[in-house]
Amino acid sequence: QLQLVESGGGLVQPGGSLKLSCTASSATLSAYPIAWFRQSPGQEREGIGCISSNDRFTYYQNSVKGRFTISRDNAKNTVYLQMNSLKPEDTAVYLCNAVSGRLGKYPNYYELSGWGQGTQVTVSS
Repeated sequence: QLQLVESGGGLVQPGGSLKLSCTASSATLSAYPIAWFRQSPGQEREGIGCISSNDRFTYYQNSVKGRFTISRDNAKNTVYLQMNSLKPEDTAVYLCNAVSGRLGKYPNYYELSGWGQGTQVTVSS
């Protein structure tokens, strides 16, 4: 069963950077497109970007475009989310999931597995 684990969150000041990781212990992530999502208190979970299984296609929602970058290292079975120029409104629990459907703008794709705990990102001075 596909089960992904997120890590790398923390507290960072506005303008700072964090790099999140998404790994799976019992599956090969290279077989799947992967998307990053985030959920703030009282808000619905939203997809913020995705990467194709062959690493040739990435897409970012406007809210993070130019600041966030998704990459993958299939040798390490890991997908990354590099977050730069962080803003207080980026504060959320960040989650990853394997996805299917039409890669690109959310919600044209959908998750393939259950949700993990995610990793908390707090942007505050």
